[in-house]
Amino acid sequence: MTQEKQISIKDYHYDLPFERIAKYPLAERDLSKLLVYKNEIITESQYIDIDEFLPADSLLFFNNTKVIPARLFFKTSTQKDIEVFCLEPVSRNADVYSSMLQQNSSQWKCLVGGAAKWKEQFVFLNTDELQIKAEIKERLSGTFILEFTWQPATKTFAEVLQIAGAIPIPPYLKRATEDIDLERYQTIYAQKEGSVAAPTAGLHFTDRVFDKLKAKQIVPTYITLHVGAGTFKPVKSSTMAEHDMHGEYIDVPLETIEYLYLHIDKSVTAVGTTSLRTLESLFWIGEKIAQQPNLLPHELLVDQWQPYVSSNNQISAKEALKYIIDFLNQHQLKTLYAKTSILIVPGYQFKIVNALVTNFHQPESTLILLIAAFIGEDWRKVYQYAIEHDFRFLSYGDGSLLFRTH
Repeated sequence: MTQEKQISIKDYHYDLPFERIAKYPLAERDLSKLLVYKNEIITESQYIDIDEFLPADSLLFFNNTKVIPARLFFKTSTQKDIEVFCLEPVSRNADVYSSMLQQNSSQWKCLVGGAAKWKEQFVFLNTDELQIKAEIKERLSGTFILEFTWQPATKTFAEVLQIAGAIPIPPYLKRATEDIDLERYQTIYAQKEGSVAAPTAGLHFTDRVFDKLKAKQIVPTYITLHVGAGTFKPVKSSTMAEHDMHGEYIDVPLETIEYLYLHIDKSVTAVGTTSLRTLESLFWIGEKIAQQPNLLPHELLVDQWQPYVSSNNQISAKEALKYIIDFLNQHQLKTLYAKTSILIVPGYQFKIVNALVTNFHQPESTLILLIAAFIGEDWRKVYQYAIEHDFRFLSYGDGSLLFRTH
């Protein structure tokens, strides 16, 4: 067993007072506090001034996924409540966006609240504009495959969710979704529908922040990882060997991969752990193509332990990106669609990302492990500083800019 699999999640605990969890966002996104960690030194600022800490002409990657109203409230024929949480489409490829455009019917993997009350074939959700039926097609371990059908059938599934669904704010906020969440639990650059949780590091960015970045020749580049409900999944096993890391869909345009290939020698900053996981997954996808040149597009998957069991004859980040570019051109594809379950824990060797913009995460979470992998044991110093200096935590809280230590 590798040392990464032997990691105990209990070693990544810290005391998070409940009152430090931000229940609501600040009035202005970019006035959130920003903790900057570089060369083992901590300084304090605000997001409005993040440009002052990033190298001029560096690369800055954002996750442009859009949170969908993934929570649906159905009724049985006897008016019992059935709550459905859409997780991901049932699709052979990773093009979540195409699934959102389906008309008439769509199959999704879902969580179901009140499943024991679901005794009949269909449950129903009716609005003034829509009539929706849901049917269980398959029962999995903890989840269900549901088929939704609706009238009028000409509406897309995206339109169905917009009309009938609710934005699924994080469970630890312990409150119902409110009107403010419709705007603020979404980045201003959100574009591709498919997430059931926001890439929260990006919630702090505004037009005036982008204007200041542009003045330093830092141009935003967009990639996509559709955040799944697994982002809130607690680690319940004693060691990471028994933890099943959730898979998430990514899509990255060919031209973006070519851009990164040409500028890989510059400093690369990922806005959010989802952007970091996407960028690092690119390396492992490229390595997989190098080792298995006959892979088909739908076989582009990153397993959670792939980074820890790969051969010692590793290629460079630039070579990995070139393998992806050649693969996409060979298959006449303009976008890389893949699924990643990459698990980044202490011991991971970063291939692409030099700096990370991120919020403050829950104790004993896979995201804390990622932070520990990125800046080492100083993660404790960073989090202790944030608690002692009144930083706000989790999705609607303040954030940090962390420069990698190795």
